[in-house]
Amino acid sequence: MMIGQSPAFQTFLSQLRRFAGCDAPVLLEGETGTGKELAAREIHYGSARRHHPFVPINCGGLPDTLVESELFGHRRGAFTDAKTSQPGLIESARGGTLFLDEVDSLSQKAQVSLLRFLQDSHYRPVGGTEVCKADVRVVAATNADLEACVNEGAFRRDLFYRLNSLHIRVPPLRERRSDIPLLAAHFLDAAAQRLRGNHKTWSERALGVLSSYAWPGNVRELDNVVFRAYLHAEEPVVELQDIGVAAPAVTRDVDAAWMDICNYCGIAFSAAKSQAVAHFERRYLTDLLRRTEGNVSAAARLSGTERRQLGKLLKKHHIESKRFRTHEA
Repeated sequence: MMIGQSPAFQTFLSQLRRFAGCDAPVLLEGETGTGKELAAREIHYGSARRHHPFVPINCGGLPDTLVESELFGHRRGAFTDAKTSQPGLIESARGGTLFLDEVDSLSQKAQVSLLRFLQDSHYRPVGGTEVCKADVRVVAATNADLEACVNEGAFRRDLFYRLNSLHIRVPPLRERRSDIPLLAAHFLDAAAQRLRGNHKTWSERALGVLSSYAWPGNVRELDNVVFRAYLHAEEPVVELQDIGVAAPAVTRDVDAAWMDICNYCGIAFSAAKSQAVAHFERRYLTDLLRRTEGNVSAAARLSGTERRQLGKLLKKHHIESKRFRTHEA
């Protein structure tokens, strides 16, 4: 299921649904983690082929010596280990959709084999004499610039034209930031179901940090960070420190962005100082309690602070020491 309400996502989803209504090959281009297979499934299940198989293939995992056997199947005795006849992936996708992920990783030999099939939908199983025909729609995906690969001689131009009948660019998460809170809530619920745990929600500050991060790994990275933050959070509300433990790079990058804002956007010195001090205090206290496993007296001794004063700081920042206890005394 694809989730999003941003204008960029809605435009993308509308394009997917238009392409589902025809039967030409589709090329999906997008960064790692943007959800290209989900997009391919959206096309398949929105099409007239929805009641037939959707067969995904990771082209990077196709061994060059067995690519034709994997795609077209083989007959008994075609090679040493061919004890029985086996259908190929194309036969398995008959009537449905064949999804070629990482299509740019196909070897030259594999590209020739695929091109022959795309030209007229005919193929011959390895070791067989009969010519078969399969009614299959092909959707290909890549995180590379496939046209650039063609210009560099790494990908066949004729195959590129066959696959590129319809083209869709999958938008990265940074271009649809308003979808991040929606996705973060969805992944938090999914984590609870997966772990059979309690329902949790995001604090406003934590959600703000998630929305500010660049997400180079896109939706897949967000999913992983949310899952780990759910595991680290001991309270019903997932806080900023839970993200920091789950994915330090997220909070570190946001810290750097905040400093840029302070330096270049004219924030008043006093306001910037207050924000920086509050941020330092909260992080310092969190690390201190983590080291002492929630023992406030030990934390006071370690920091050289009176216990009463430390208690006031903890209360000021809404930090509960029990969250850091690994066992009860």
